[in-house]
Formats: sequence, C-alpha cells, structure tokens
Amino acid sequence: MSQQAANTVLMIRPVQFRMNEQTAVNNYYQKKLEGLTPENVNQKAQEEFDGFVERLRSVGVNVIVVDDTTDTDTPDSIFPNNWISFHDNAEVVLYPMFAENRRQERREDIFDIVEEEGFKITEINDYTSAEEDNIFLEGTGSMILDRENAKVYAALSPRADEELIIEFCEDNDMHPVIFEAYQTVDGNRLPIYHTNVMMSIAETFAVICGDSIDDKQERKLVVNSLKEDGKDVIYITEDQVNHFAGNMLQVEGTNGQLYMVMSTQAYESLTDVQIKAIEKHCAILHAPLYTIEACGGGSARCMLAEVFLPKE
Repeated sequence: MSQQAANTVLMIRPVQFRMNEQTAVNNYYQKKLEGLTPENVNQKAQEEFDGFVERLRSVGVNVIVVDDTTDTDTPDSIFPNNWISFHDNAEVVLYPMFAENRRQERREDIFDIVEEEGFKITEINDYTSAEEDNIFLEGTGSMILDRENAKVYAALSPRADEELIIEFCEDNDMHPVIFEAYQTVDGNRLPIYHTNVMMSIAETFAVICGDSIDDKQERKLVVNSLKEDGKDVIYITEDQVNHFAGNMLQVEGTNGQLYMVMSTQAYESLTDVQIKAIEKHCAILHAPLYTIEACGGGSARCMLAEVFLPKE
C-alpha cells in the first residue's frame, strides 16, 4: 500500500516572486498589493518562505530547498507541485501548464538535486506535449491523490482536463473521482482553478468544501467515496476556502509523527470545532504566508512537492 504522507518535500525559493498576470485570468484568489515595489513583494515572500522551511524542519520534515533562477521569468516558481510529482515507484511525472511563463519552471537540474539527496529516479512520465493542444493538468494542484486507496479526486477547470485526468489514472492504476467545483466571483459561479484549494486528503481524514460542489449528486459521490475509504470528513465553508483553509497538506515529521500543514491565515479562519476535529487525527503546523497567498493565489500546500521516491 502506498503511503499518504511524505517525510520529504521539495520547495523552490523565489527570486522574482510577484502576482503573475498570466495566471490571474482564472485564479481569482490573486490580488495586487498596493504600495509595495516588486522588490518588496519578493523580499516579503522570501522571508515567509524561509520561516515556513524553518517550521517544517523543526518538526523533522526533510526539506530540499532549491533556489529559483533569474535566467527565466518565473514569478510562480514557489509552487512546484503544479509541474512535477515524485512517486514511490521511482517515477517522476511532468505536467502541462496553463500559463506560458509557468512552463519555464520545469528544470532538469532539479532531478539531479533530488537524486543527490539519495532518491532513485528510474522513469519520467511526461504529459507536457498536451500544451500544444491547449490541454492542461497542473499536477497535485489539479488532482488530489489518495495514494492509499488509489483514487484521484479532480475538479474540472481550464487547468484540469478530464481526458488527461483519466489518462493519468490509467497510467498509474488509480480510479478517477471527477466533479466540478465553483466559487462566487462578482456574483457569478466560476470554476475553482485548482482542486487543492477546496480539498485535502490525509491518512485518516479529508477536509473539503462541500458547498463549492454545486451539483448535489456530484457532492454526494465525492463524500461517499471518501467515507467508503473510512475517511473522517471535515467540512469547511466557502469563506474559509477564501482564506486558504482547503490548501492543507499532511506531512510526516520525526518518528512518523504526522502534521497537517497550513498557513496562519487558514488556521485562524478555522473554528475551534474544526481544529479539534483535525487534532483528533494529527498535530497542526502553520506559518504566516500572507504575501505569497495574496500575490500568488496559492498557499502552504501549493508550495510543497512531496517526494515519495524510494531511496537508492
């Protein structure tokens, strides 16, 4: 059985972080921070990034930090989980990206860096040619992988193509659970750009915004699928999703201790009842990521590319 929580994560330290105009067309969580120069924004993002890395390492999470490069214009490089995933069969998967400037985040030298940390890569499964047909699937942003139960939960959007989700599932012997998830933008219901904004799956529980799945049958299908696998389902509201409370990830620290990782903004949006429900299963670790969340429209989970590769 595959493990659900990784002890090692890859994180990319930003060098020119800013609000990416190419992703803002369908990521409605992004905001321009007034009164800050691009240098100020990047510096604040670096400070938040470094603090987050420190918090993870303090509980025994192995963090591989790679600096972004100034050779390319990659304002969203801080979110590597969208272009790469590392699997326990020694496979690396590369994904087709919606924004053209995000495609430059893919770097072969990162494979070498991960291998230097003692991990084994034997195969690369590359879906990026789909970009030529304007078909996209943005990694574990678009898909929530329940590795233990071999299921993929995915909300369709311009960044999550149904046929490609099914192809990924067939290639990895997983079962697709596909649905549509929405958010209210200026009074209109529009697709949520990434599934991992409204849903997270941990070993023994799942956090989900049921209200974002407008179709009641689809909502029932998703929730029943989680419950069938014995997951305790913890519901969050759309307002909490706007504070990135769905963008959580369970990781493994020292001696197998599990942590639900989230931003401080996400943590502070939760009720005492929700916090207790999570803490029944594992500890919570949170860090302030306000600048990254505002400009990037992503949070703690998006910053972590889990490394499940076997050791050499």
